[in-house]
Amino acid sequence: MTSNSWISRLGAPLIALVLTVVPSVSPTHAVEDAPRVSVVSFGLFGDQGVFRREATGAAQVVAGRFGSGPVNVQYNSKKGGGATIEALAMSLQVAANGMDAENDVLFLILTSHGSRDGLAVKAGRLTQTLTPSNLADMLARTSVRHKVVVISACYSGVFIPRLANPDVLVITAADADHPSFGCQDKAKWTYFGDAFFNVALRRARSLKEAFVVARALVRKRELREHFEPSNPLMAGGANVQPLLIASP
Repeated sequence: MTSNSWISRLGAPLIALVLTVVPSVSPTHAVEDAPRVSVVSFGLFGDQGVFRREATGAAQVVAGRFGSGPVNVQYNSKKGGGATIEALAMSLQVAANGMDAENDVLFLILTSHGSRDGLAVKAGRLTQTLTPSNLADMLARTSVRHKVVVISACYSGVFIPRLANPDVLVITAADADHPSFGCQDKAKWTYFGDAFFNVALRRARSLKEAFVVARALVRKRELREHFEPSNPLMAGGANVQPLLIASP
């Protein structure tokens, strides 16, 4: 089903209400005050092409709405790839080295299969698990203060206790006890990726607006298809959200 068809089922009035709750910001003022946003986006599970497409598409949307810094997209395939745990740590550090650690924003996107242990990394024959502790350590080593982490995976809520704080905004496709949906090989987006990046974030002025719309869209789609709700979550980021007001 296309994004437009299930938006119409949700109802345009609801989306319009959510997308107009933030006061308007002078474009000139917003440009002058906006931090640089560096994007790192990894499609970690190579056996299904949806994660490559989602990592690429999500990075493009974020860069278009907030970005003024570099964009680094990496992904794996059935034959291999460089989107490993080691490469992620290096990419985050490289991004951090080119940032103002106190004022810029590091925006990390991860898409893969997930479990209660963490995220699956599959590159050819290589298999790894990116745990919440692994990721927390990587992010801490960057010394960048303001960070956004969006994780599109089953059980991705397991990352919130280790990552979320006033300086780190964490958005996950599911809570710690439920799967998320839509990871078919030939799909362009997962359910959450489509709702958050492809639909809501293209129009929303803030990440909170986008999350509220995406959560409603995902819930409606899951109910229609008789899936148990994945319960997307958003936590932390009180100091980050005011920095990220999208361009008109």
